Amino acid sequence: MDSVLFRDQFGTPEMREIFSDESVVQRWLDVEAALARVQGRLGVIPAWAAEEIESKARVELIDLEELKREMDRTAHPIVPLLRLMKRVCEKDAGEYIHWGATTQDIVDTGTVLQVRDALDEIERSLRELHARIKTLCVRYRDQVMVGRSHGQQALPITFGFKAAVWADEIRRHLGRLAQMRKRVLVGQFSGAVGSLAALGEQGLAVQRALFAELGLETPEISWHVSRDGIAELVCVLAICAATAGKIAHEIYCLQKTEVAELEEPFAMGKVGSSTMPHKRNPPACETIVAVARLVRHSVPAALEAVMAEHERDKMVLQTEREFIPRVCAMTHLVLRKLGAVLDGLSVRTGNMEKNLFLQNGLLMSEAVMMRLSDALGRQEAHEIVYRICMDVFERGGSLKQALMEDPVVAGRLDEDDIDAMLDPRVYTGLCGHFVDQVVAQPLP
Repeated sequence: MDSVLFRDQFGTPEMREIFSDESVVQRWLDVEAALARVQGRLGVIPAWAAEEIESKARVELIDLEELKREMDRTAHPIVPLLRLMKRVCEKDAGEYIHWGATTQDIVDTGTVLQVRDALDEIERSLRELHARIKTLCVRYRDQVMVGRSHGQQALPITFGFKAAVWADEIRRHLGRLAQMRKRVLVGQFSGAVGSLAALGEQGLAVQRALFAELGLETPEISWHVSRDGIAELVCVLAICAATAGKIAHEIYCLQKTEVAELEEPFAMGKVGSSTMPHKRNPPACETIVAVARLVRHSVPAALEAVMAEHERDKMVLQTEREFIPRVCAMTHLVLRKLGAVLDGLSVRTGNMEKNLFLQNGLLMSEAVMMRLSDALGRQEAHEIVYRICMDVFERGGSLKQALMEDPVVAGRLDEDDIDAMLDPRVYTGLCGHFVDQVVAQPLP
């Protein structure tokens, strides 16, 4: 993710900034500053000390190389930071930093602040993605194409209908993000084992004021070993990434030479092969699919972290420190990259039309069966049309010719009837209605 060569295939500049070392330390300092501010206001610590702590809680005043050396020496992240803060604070103000807190309070709350920033970026990208897809829904509402099931041609649909399925899925993800925020963006301040013993009766007042100051929810009880919120975060982001991966994979499949209905953006200079100059590969879609898989594969680690021990457990925190930034970065990457793909997506309507007739009428077998069902019953009609279709599939020819030559069918349908039934443009059902319905839905 930090590679100069490959970082933009696994993350975005925004996420690298949110989860950079400087941002991590600044978020810790933001929590310490807010804690001192509310404690000074409530008379827990001297007001002058709170002002001094707040004025010096800036990452540029901290020597990060020295912090790293001390973290290695002490095997602890926050104690070295407190010592460095004491050094830069005037008088004895440094003695009042971290009053009544424990390390995990600062680290967890700092992480939640970073996650909030990350979710803002991810939600923005989801909304932009939804807008792009909605444009496709409207533009191609009535563009008929082949609908496929089990990898085979099935029935006609419209491209607008296909895009509307994507749009509705993303709308639901925005709802999930909104609901999740209240459970995930929750502060942590409860002392060594969650009891707030160090502050006694003042503990609740400090806790409520601290989280009001930081704009976070106040927990009902300590979540030091309740990591379900983090697990939910990862699961929801994995679902979002999976949708992006699914759409990218669909474009990848429809870009195959033999189908050629869609193509990701291409510009001269984009090389498909070091040895085959003709290749126009879909590398953006391939990257989206690959990275979406990596996000999904992070879910087990997040679920493992829920199984924490006693009242504190650093083992789960160590895994979270690794996968939270990675999952946020990769999720943002796939959403942004998919947005770029859709921005320049080439929709080859001519090939969509051509592929409707690739099987010489077999695409319309359901329409024929349903028409014959009125006279023969559904099961009997299915048996007859099945027999005719399999013969055409194996021997070649067209469904129209086979229907006209079949005595059972020919006795009930004339050529005009058969031509009307075999027209894929009139058999898209309620595709247009469903597109309109999805486009009209407000976003959460």
